[in-house]
Amino acid sequence: MADNGNLSDSAAVRCRYCGQLNQTRSAENGAAKCGRCRLPLSDKPHKKFADLSKHDYVHPADSRALAALRTIPGIDSALKKLLAVTGESAIRVIFTASAVKVTPQQCPDLYAKLQIACTTLGVDMPELFVQQNPVVNAFTGGVERPVIVLHSSLIERLTDEEVLAVVAHEVGHIHAEHVLYLTAARLLEAVANVALAAAPVAQIVTQLLSGTMRAALLAWARRAELSCDRAALLVTQDADVIGRAMMKLCGGTFASKVDYDEFLKQARDFQKNYDEKALDRFWADIIASGLSHPFPVWRVSEILKWTESGEYGRLMDGVQESAAA
Repeated sequence: MADNGNLSDSAAVRCRYCGQLNQTRSAENGAAKCGRCRLPLSDKPHKKFADLSKHDYVHPADSRALAALRTIPGIDSALKKLLAVTGESAIRVIFTASAVKVTPQQCPDLYAKLQIACTTLGVDMPELFVQQNPVVNAFTGGVERPVIVLHSSLIERLTDEEVLAVVAHEVGHIHAEHVLYLTAARLLEAVANVALAAAPVAQIVTQLLSGTMRAALLAWARRAELSCDRAALLVTQDADVIGRAMMKLCGGTFASKVDYDEFLKQARDFQKNYDEKALDRFWADIIASGLSHPFPVWRVSEILKWTESGEYGRLMDGVQESAAA
């Protein structure tokens, strides 16, 4: 877990995330928070990446699936035609009309979290919206001017650090240059909905994208999420923040009664069974093929593997060495 440090009530502390100078005041739980971004105050440094390449952190499964997708003849031109017809501007119109736009004045703590994620990864600021939606989710859409949308039901059940992880995950899609393929994948998922199956856009999708293209695109999109979990870790710089957010995706509001260490053990057991038991692997792959995201427990096991392999630590150490040079 992250150490919030020993801060006196009268100390002036600069937020390690957003840089605001705070006169600390202890919250009821004993942890002082920044008045701007609402993240815990600490005297520990927060590393920023000056020249982060997507190849520094992209998950191997993402790379393999993307390489397979790009071998399909005509995939890029088909996707560009699809998005040209459906209109990137439609995404912005929809959310400007139906969601709350986050600005320095509107939901300023969310805006500050977006700034933190973007400055840490080295990404230009996209627009951010909060949409009333009972589905626990967030997504990134658009190509030339991406937008990030957070569902209200997701951020209402997360801590400020966990919300930062979600925002950073979505910014990771932009940094990793996922947005063209990802926007098309989300459109495919939308038209799979019974209510939209007969809409004109569904006919356009089937005309422009072959069945092979659609299957490969959705298979890649699931694996792309693993890369963005890594991007979220590079921003939060605390693997437990990612793990606890995933625990809430599994347990919902019941997660407050769940033992976190046992949840991590469950993630390791899942990975062990997946690696060693062919039948478990078969069913996990079959069931996951119908999902937009990998299983949350699976995502935790992947973050554990990345941190315990030393890859994450070496990347962070490289940042530290560069800063000292």
